[in-house]
Amino acid sequence: MHSSFSDQLAGLDLSGFSIGPAPVFTNDFPVHEAVVQTLEAVWSDLFAMVTGTALEADAEDLGWAFVNMFHRSATRKSTAVDRATDEVRALLATADGSEIHTHELETQVERAQCAEGAMIALEEMREVAAALYLNEFGSSWKPVSSSRFNHSAMLTSALVEGREFVRARSEAKRRAAMPEGTPVIFAGGRTRHPNEQDALTFANNVWATLDKVHDRVPDMVLVHGGDTKGVDRLASSWAERRNIPQISFSLDMRLGARAGFKRNERMLSLDPRYVVAFPGNGVLERLVIEAKSRRITVVDRRGPLGTFPKRAAQDAD
Repeated sequence: MHSSFSDQLAGLDLSGFSIGPAPVFTNDFPVHEAVVQTLEAVWSDLFAMVTGTALEADAEDLGWAFVNMFHRSATRKSTAVDRATDEVRALLATADGSEIHTHELETQVERAQCAEGAMIALEEMREVAAALYLNEFGSSWKPVSSSRFNHSAMLTSALVEGREFVRARSEAKRRAAMPEGTPVIFAGGRTRHPNEQDALTFANNVWATLDKVHDRVPDMVLVHGGDTKGVDRLASSWAERRNIPQISFSLDMRLGARAGFKRNERMLSLDPRYVVAFPGNGVLERLVIEAKSRRITVVDRRGPLGTFPKRAAQDAD
């Protein structure tokens, strides 16, 4: 989790040292229009090349890796900023007032400022590539195990891994990992539909339900399990399209059979305004029961094709 370098410096005693402006500026990096045009061209050529070949089945994996290339580069720059900050702390602890020591400190500060500028530029490239991924495959791009921070946009539409979110509440860097807003939990399992029309109806019901909830909670933060093969994928895509911040709580497989129930506890600990429930398994049923016991409003869509169960029963009668 990364906070801006200026924020990190604010907590240090820099009396006697002169910290100048960053040695790099916004116009030192590729402009947004050039980034969009170039990545769109590369993306188009890449998938035109594999279409109709044996690699077409791997197109989504290739697209994911394309976005991940920028994500990993941005993460390395973030690590460089943190490492430089540690160096600054160490230099301050051993300050002797010499010109050499002062020069070393200023060098580390400049190094961090350069890394931070590059990190933000690479994050912008990743977000452009992630938008291409969303348009191509209809799902939100998600890193394997880390969070998708977007420092330049103050986490708008960012995807934050749940455990990092909880840890960030008690850490000084929480601003980079904790989207501001009202949590709304979305839960549902993996569903199968007999035909394409039913699948489309179900997906439309998911989006329509989330739109209605968003109307009631304009500052909502979508909280879900991050399952890339289940209904969470539909919800995540909706959030990306609507520019809604997300927090995903992946299962901690080390907990075995308790993993799902532990995830329920973590999500409910955020004190959500609503729990939106679509068809799922016993773990989801337990989430609904626990939410009601805490007097959290449940938007129940566990009926056929993601409808309200009681209404579906009335229609059947």
